[in-house]
Amino acid sequence: MSAVLDHHDHAHDHEHHAPTGWRRWVFATNHKDIGTLYLLFAFTMLMVGGVLAMGIRAELYQPGLQLVNPELFNQLTTMHGLIMVFGAIMPAFVGFANWMIPLQIGASDMAFARMNNFSFWLMIPAGLMLMFSFFMPGGAPAAGWTLYAPLTLQMGPSMDAGIFAMHLLGASSIMGSINIIVTILNMRAPGMTLMKMPMFCWTWLITAYLLIAVMPVLAGAITMTLTDRHFGTSFFNPAGGGDPVMYQHIFWFFGHPEVYIMILPAFGIVSHIIPAFSRKRLFGYASMVYATGSIAILSFVVWAHHMFTTGMPVTGQLFFMYSTMLIAIPTGVKVFNWIATMWKGSMTFETPMLFAVGFLFVFTMGGFTGLILSVAPIDIQLQDTYYVVAHFHYVLVAGSLYAMFAGFYYWCPKWTGVMYNESRGKIHFWWSLISFNITFFPMHFLGLAGMPRRYADYPMQFADFNAIASIGGLFFGLAQVYFFVFIAIPAMRGIGPKAEASPWEGAEGLEWEVASPAPFHTFENPPKLNAAANKVIG
Repeated sequence: MSAVLDHHDHAHDHEHHAPTGWRRWVFATNHKDIGTLYLLFAFTMLMVGGVLAMGIRAELYQPGLQLVNPELFNQLTTMHGLIMVFGAIMPAFVGFANWMIPLQIGASDMAFARMNNFSFWLMIPAGLMLMFSFFMPGGAPAAGWTLYAPLTLQMGPSMDAGIFAMHLLGASSIMGSINIIVTILNMRAPGMTLMKMPMFCWTWLITAYLLIAVMPVLAGAITMTLTDRHFGTSFFNPAGGGDPVMYQHIFWFFGHPEVYIMILPAFGIVSHIIPAFSRKRLFGYASMVYATGSIAILSFVVWAHHMFTTGMPVTGQLFFMYSTMLIAIPTGVKVFNWIATMWKGSMTFETPMLFAVGFLFVFTMGGFTGLILSVAPIDIQLQDTYYVVAHFHYVLVAGSLYAMFAGFYYWCPKWTGVMYNESRGKIHFWWSLISFNITFFPMHFLGLAGMPRRYADYPMQFADFNAIASIGGLFFGLAQVYFFVFIAIPAMRGIGPKAEASPWEGAEGLEWEVASPAPFHTFENPPKLNAAANKVIG
């Protein structure tokens, strides 16, 4: 193996070819640089969305109106959702894809390097438009992140800016997805069949197809909203014979696959980390691939479980209730396989493994509350309450975000060439896990007691749980500031012990065959693989 490593190091020692200064980043076509840009953009948006969340929780700390009026409160909730979903979670996973997919499949770069650059830079004006919509006449959009009609037809000019920003972000996602699909299907190293491909590549391949299928649906819905606002159409305007419920059908046909777009790459990351720190191969690789595909297909037939309270006929409620429950089966297969991978493994709990196990525990809780909400009579009681808020934050924060942190700690030595500080990483994990549960667990009880979401005020009986949630939210936000200042920045500056090419004892995959930090150009000559296992043979 050392001979192979030496060969690769000398063959690809092109560090001096890396451009320098601002041109390196503005004109970046290297997948590693673009991956870094995506991750930095996503973290910036995470902080912006977090500040908006702090505004929401500060207002809800006590009953009565303290800090913001109800109009601004609705703007905060809407923009928090849009920025977190489209500005933080999705771009971060695209950043992971850019960094890791070429390294994992032995490709020299992404298939379309200039389109890769374009798809990133489209996000900057979109993000700025979303943030600065607060300063437009009438303030930011306040229709909820789902942008339901008829509220969207009554908003000020910021609604148009929001629609334009969504179009740009959607175009960026579609370009990124095309790039990922072509890269994975056409640029794998000789000997790497699809069923020998790393799980992260599999989950992203399926996610990319989902994105291409559903982003145009969102584009259609918001374009119809735009024409209703300015061009005299009545798609969603009842006064002209339109139907606001039709918007919900179109939106959720996009929105439910979108939920899986935000969790499938997380499944891929966790499927690398749990085997590495259990010192075992992933249990049931083929079933993991088929389960991922099953989740993607089923995600297209469950959308109306978001709409049980719209007057849907009982037959429709039964269909969407049972199809939603069906998705629990492939998800359960994944959870079973992860636990079976850990079973009797030689486990150690470095920070990546802590976040992966934390993900497993808290994501499963979020999945169970989703299963409860799939039961139509229960959902009708809990619709638009804080129970739903608790459910999707358990899935999205403890799901997607924890998996990203796990991926950061796992691959950070490969990216930066230095090991992060292990004790600080563990502080970040426990601080995040405890404060997250203090924030969102009480919301289950608030929702069961009937507290509706998106309200700036509430009666006295909800005061205690809201105060606890607000305090927990502040500590959770501070944990992420701690992560950036004391873990991410030192790693990016190269402060810390030098990382070996493969710093984790149980890690497998081509990314661990190149030096740490990964050279600017890798795999200019594709590695030849042993077909039986993804090991370099020459």
